[in-house]
Amino acid sequence: MAISNTAIRYGGVTKFFHWLTALLIIALIGSGMFAEDLPYETQDQLTQKAWFFSIHKTMGVSVFFVALARIIWAISQPKPGLLNADKKLESWLAGTVHWVLYASLVIVPLAGWISHAAASGFAPIWWPFGQNLPLVPKSTDVEHLFGAIHVISGKVLMGALFLHFAGALKHHFIDRDSTLRRMLPGEPPIGPMPAQHHSSAPVLTAAAIWLATVAASAAVGLSGENGGAAPAPALEQVASEWTVQDGTIGVTVSQFGSAVEGSFSDWTSAISFDETVTEGKAGNVTTTIAIPSLTLGSVTDQAMGADFFNAENFPTATFAADITVTNGEYLADGTLTIKDQSVPVSLPFSLTIDGDTATMQATTTLDRRAFAIGDSVTDAGTLGFDVAIDIALTATRAAQ
Repeated sequence: MAISNTAIRYGGVTKFFHWLTALLIIALIGSGMFAEDLPYETQDQLTQKAWFFSIHKTMGVSVFFVALARIIWAISQPKPGLLNADKKLESWLAGTVHWVLYASLVIVPLAGWISHAAASGFAPIWWPFGQNLPLVPKSTDVEHLFGAIHVISGKVLMGALFLHFAGALKHHFIDRDSTLRRMLPGEPPIGPMPAQHHSSAPVLTAAAIWLATVAASAAVGLSGENGGAAPAPALEQVASEWTVQDGTIGVTVSQFGSAVEGSFSDWTSAISFDETVTEGKAGNVTTTIAIPSLTLGSVTDQAMGADFFNAENFPTATFAADITVTNGEYLADGTLTIKDQSVPVSLPFSLTIDGDTATMQATTTLDRRAFAIGDSVTDAGTLGFDVAIDIALTATRAAQ
């Protein structure tokens, strides 16, 4: 069997790429669908789900590079003519499916890879080159956009595969020509080739299909229709001597050895504070946090579950504390309540006051087990016990 293509036959390298790609795609579709349906309520379930998703992602990256090699090889080779080139409609459909498949071998894995790189945490790619991609930021919007492209273009890929498979069977059992056999080992007899008609119609049709696919995917991804929980109602504003103008409550957890960063977008603070106090109690603060407003990379939905924050039954967390000053250092000393667990928390913080504007920053570490968060996950390698908290806010004094 010849290595290179001829005008009527496929060479050994092309056949190798064809069947390697076919096996990888079948494995990818199967592993992706299986992993998606796996539960993740317990440590063993979470580990199993992550393992299968890591297999899926690692094979996806492999498909991307195999596809690039296959395309480079195909460009360098003559393309064997169609055995039914005299049937223009069938030739157009075969050419369109061909170009849709070639594009899908790049678009589907690349979109999944970008979505993975933009996300934080969960199911790493098994290779030594890191999980990030150049020019791809850690962004939930980017993750959802390319995640939608990955999912929807994957369905286009499966549709094209079905047509490709059906066409091969038609050639073999109905037309009884050598279209399928010339992609198998050996060199089957091939009769006189019909006149070939070269047309840009299949390429243009495939391009239109992919433009429509990417546009529909972008509409889904940017609209936030990603299957997650519906956003929680916003918290009501509270009366406060100092009104928070902007700020963040960030959290960082470790999952499978990778840092997963997130933040709460909806929270309120009622702050009473007298900056003239230089020693002792200077005020108090009550902060209420909307738990469903948390975004935590690719594990956001998991974090809302019953074994974690149980957001459906406990939609808010509360930190109520006295603000004290000791030797010029500030401390919020009080109680943090998450779910039905109330735990004493002392939060040192820095404070800068310029007129009627105060800037505060604080960092601390909490043990998730103290709040019965993720009790079923007892392995710190799967989900770290320590949760880093980073708080920064700017508040202004109410007019007297």
